[in-house]
Amino acid sequence: MSFLLPVNAFNEELTRRIETLRSQNLYRQLLQIDSPQGRTVQIDGQPCLNFSSNDYLGLANDPALKKAAVEATEKFGAGSGSARLIAGSLTPHHVLEQKLATFKKTEAALAFSSGYAAALGTICALVNNNDVVAVDKLVHASIVDAVRLSGAKLRVFGHNDFDGLAKILAWADKRHKEPSETTAEREPRTLIVTESIFSMDGDRTPLRELVTLKDSFGAWLMVDEAHGTGVFGATGRGLAEEYAVADKIEIQMGTLGKALGSAGGYICGSHVLIDYLINRARSFVFSTAPVPAAAAAASAALDILQSERGITLRKTLWQRIDQFCEAQKKHQAMGMPLTTRGPILPVMIGDEAKAMEVAHRLRIQGIFVPAVRYPTVARGQARLRNTLSAAHSADDVTKLIDTLNKCLW
Repeated sequence: MSFLLPVNAFNEELTRRIETLRSQNLYRQLLQIDSPQGRTVQIDGQPCLNFSSNDYLGLANDPALKKAAVEATEKFGAGSGSARLIAGSLTPHHVLEQKLATFKKTEAALAFSSGYAAALGTICALVNNNDVVAVDKLVHASIVDAVRLSGAKLRVFGHNDFDGLAKILAWADKRHKEPSETTAEREPRTLIVTESIFSMDGDRTPLRELVTLKDSFGAWLMVDEAHGTGVFGATGRGLAEEYAVADKIEIQMGTLGKALGSAGGYICGSHVLIDYLINRARSFVFSTAPVPAAAAAASAALDILQSERGITLRKTLWQRIDQFCEAQKKHQAMGMPLTTRGPILPVMIGDEAKAMEVAHRLRIQGIFVPAVRYPTVARGQARLRNTLSAAHSADDVTKLIDTLNKCLW
């Protein structure tokens, strides 16, 4: 029996940790969804209007994407069998990357198994302990984790605080010029990483000002367009397109699992960037290639995005966004000050327990909106993260607004 004691002690320790999470109203459980993603989802036998998904254009259950995924599975199988550099670089991966580069108007693109893997592999390949990486305070956790793993000196600037960023860049410039006791194989660099549209607040980065600032210091810029691709810009290429600075950004990152309705992550940029990542991005080199179905579905989404239907879907989405924003102006206590427009429209609650309570009230009324809590957001900044989709009708948004007002007060 003695050999069971270490396992029992292990489980007891984890149980104590879980109880701590419960006491802080931070305990999470997986919620089983018994339907495809769409304007409604089935939860515990109850249909709910779905205002929780990042499926901004309503493509996750689109017939064209499903057909492409099925055809790719029939032709190329369920799995890729190997890493891309061995035997797993299948035709659907190459087709997707060609379409991504064409869509983003870059020289090349590289697909990863997830956005997390894209951030981790790219940042760790580009910088090391001789370098400095400056990140916005609200960037995704994958970016922070990647910088820490890279060994680079991490510096955090306040959210969209470019005065603070300028001080970091000046400090990094001075640091790079100081003599070092170690012999580096190359000159130290400074990398700035931010998101175009922030995933929890829904606001945007002033990319024009940021590009001007990074150029003045000779820094590199990596922008995560996960929540911008497919939504912003004249052709849906993202906020960099809307601000006409895409060609001034060294590394464009994004995901395939939001507006593109599939799964995976990508990096777009120069030929030499992609060639370097193929050789040095460990999350790419040492991972089995994404399944062909996901790559084919993302390619189908890119085709839709660049068609008349894509234009219509974006137009519909923005109509729903404006409808919500106009209603929010009439109820200023509801949500954050309207400093921007976008598909992510949080309603600030603050207290974690209250956020969970309101989300539960909404579920009872047939509205599914997640309560987002620490560590996804800061402590005491819990919120309801409403996300809109082109799949929603005007009546759906009206019901969301009316139900929010009933459940909040």
